Amino acid sequence: MRHTIVVNARAGTVLEAGADAFAARLKAAFAAHDCGAEVCLVPPREIPGALALAIERNNTTPVIVGGDGTINGVLPVLIQAGRPVGILPMGTVNVLGRDLGLLGSLEQQVAALCQGEPVAVDLGHVDGRLFHSLSGMGFFSLMAREREYARRRIPFSRVAAFGMAATRSIFFTRPISVDIAVGAESHVVEADAVLVTVNRFNGAEWRRERLDGGVFEVHVLNAGGLYSRSKAALSVAAGHWRSSKNLSSFTGDAVMLTRRDKRRGHITFDGEVARKAGPLAYGLLPRALTVIAARPTRLRDESHDA
Repeated sequence: MRHTIVVNARAGTVLEAGADAFAARLKAAFAAHDCGAEVCLVPPREIPGALALAIERNNTTPVIVGGDGTINGVLPVLIQAGRPVGILPMGTVNVLGRDLGLLGSLEQQVAALCQGEPVAVDLGHVDGRLFHSLSGMGFFSLMAREREYARRRIPFSRVAAFGMAATRSIFFTRPISVDIAVGAESHVVEADAVLVTVNRFNGAEWRRERLDGGVFEVHVLNAGGLYSRSKAALSVAAGHWRSSKNLSSFTGDAVMLTRRDKRRGHITFDGEVARKAGPLAYGLLPRALTVIAARPTRLRDESHDA
């Protein structure tokens, strides 16, 4: 099996290792599983075009290397593939990558990809903008903006940059008044944040049991100032966020969010930030993308026994 791998040449991991060394490491990891690999290191703005060329080559599996934001940016290209595509998550949070079971070192992720199986993934969209996991306003959009700022200030440590962004977001978030329509239900909330997720998230690490459940979940962090946001952050870290009194959730297959102040606000899509005004109509694209996921341990064990 052959893979055409598109990599952001300006990614921190690539710059740290050196382009030639990183490409050699990738090729060796694929070769260890009898998989061929052509590595294309390209500047960020050339990633969609390089991926489109990889998709045109029907004799290879196209693979995109990057974090949630990088994957978000190439969703319009990926959904045109018409066959399973691969990702190798290299971001800070890697929501989609973790849900696909692509964890650990680069070599471990490549092993899971080479031995993986295709799974269908729902996508969300707002006014033509696609997202694969999360979209939000308030605290979450500020967090995304602060994370980009922190990455520039602390390029040597993703963890430190993430901590700095979280701390600043907790202190500087301001409440927003939002009309929320989920299916036939309507709610008016005063919130520090509103987050829309594609399918239901569970547990301490915000994992999804299903990627093709065909439902949105809306999470509202009730406005309560610094104390409320701090408690909510601690409940997420401790794995008790589902029972937090500061968080309420609704599910439905269509969502409408409208800021009551009518202002043009920042909205995050898988960690990438855009400014939008007016009502935000969220719709689902069921099973719009097919991605290679790590095979469950049980299946791998049965295959090995056979």
